[in-house]
Amino acid sequence: MQIKVERVDSANATAEAKVSKAFLDEKKKKMAAEVAKTMKVDGFRKGKVPAHVVLARHGEQIEKDAEQEALRVFLDDALKELGVDNSAVVGEPSITKFDKTDDGLDVEIKISFRPEIDLGDYKALVPEYKTPRILKKDIDERVNTMLKMTAPLKPLARKRAVKDGDFVKIDFEGFIDGVAFEGGKAENYSLEIGSGSFIPGFEDAIIGMKIGEEKDIEVTFPAEYNSKDLAGKASVFKVKLHDIQEKDIPKEPSEEVLKQLLPNEEKPTMETLEAQVKEQLKNEKLSKIFSDEVKPKFIENIIEKIEFALPENIVEQEIDMQVRNIFQNMSEEDIKEYSENPDKIKEKREEYREEAAKSVKLTFIVDELAKAEKIKVEDQEITQMIYFEAMQQGQDPKAYYEQYEKQGVLPAIKMSVIEDRLFTKLFSKDN
Repeated sequence: MQIKVERVDSANATAEAKVSKAFLDEKKKKMAAEVAKTMKVDGFRKGKVPAHVVLARHGEQIEKDAEQEALRVFLDDALKELGVDNSAVVGEPSITKFDKTDDGLDVEIKISFRPEIDLGDYKALVPEYKTPRILKKDIDERVNTMLKMTAPLKPLARKRAVKDGDFVKIDFEGFIDGVAFEGGKAENYSLEIGSGSFIPGFEDAIIGMKIGEEKDIEVTFPAEYNSKDLAGKASVFKVKLHDIQEKDIPKEPSEEVLKQLLPNEEKPTMETLEAQVKEQLKNEKLSKIFSDEVKPKFIENIIEKIEFALPENIVEQEIDMQVRNIFQNMSEEDIKEYSENPDKIKEKREEYREEAAKSVKLTFIVDELAKAEKIKVEDQEITQMIYFEAMQQGQDPKAYYEQYEKQGVLPAIKMSVIEDRLFTKLFSKDN
């Protein structure tokens, strides 16, 4: 086998081979001998079937297998010539020429390798941002919400109308065009006014009602409502108010309440609760700053500043995926037009080349940054996350996981988790 290799750049190479007919014949002969060991043919003892009989029956498949073996040997020899280990190969080598001749095969392939990346001073590419200030009123508001969640309900001290934040018990029945609709009726239903549990306008209309009062409330279902039969339709709810209660929120929480809110503290105090809330609010605001401002700019910086050769095979695979997604949403007429016009498909692929190249580049940079920052996420951790998500939704964890596996999205989920942890660590000013 005659081989010629050429480095295109640090991440790509081409290789040419002339595979002789003698080489292929030798491979076919050995393969036929292996098949003959287990083949049963009348008139011959087991293991004694002549090679020409085997080839007469299975010649086409054996020829294909011999060609595949030749390609494997060709790839191994090409990598040796290039001085590259097989583990460095990424993606499937693409066959750009495969001509059968009287003398054997003329083959050309493109091979891509994991790129060599110099991250440089990547931390300098993290954009500056202001650490968010947490105001005392924000802490008080969050603490009050937490105390409200744990506080018991109590009857009104004096009779009054419903106000925002009250808990009411109501009967209601909904009608569209005078006809009651399924799922629109309940008795002694508990509702927190201002919770947003009902469609817009319903809770606001209950404000001002008094115990024993009946009222018709006119509301329109949102256009994006999850029931198509109700979405966007005007309705009337007949409502009767039975009871009003309010939360009994203490000015100073008891030790029991503090233990409930700070289960890991031996001696929980209001000061500890406020300190924890301050940290939570800070982390929430930081997370939004990271997501909305820092991360997009950092990604823009690393894609622009960190230069390296991209594996062409991986870029082509990314283009394949993006174009495939587009075609899934096309009409049959459009798909037919593209299938009859190869040049149009090429044009469509080129539209996605720049975006695909950026996506591939970012993936390799994130992978390298994760190594530099020692970010690791085990497969078992991803499995546990998916199982927990399934249990939260009342789904069978095993079936839920297998669905993700079937869709082929597990690597993307893992990469997303790695990315989140990496960026959180990089963007933290404590780092």
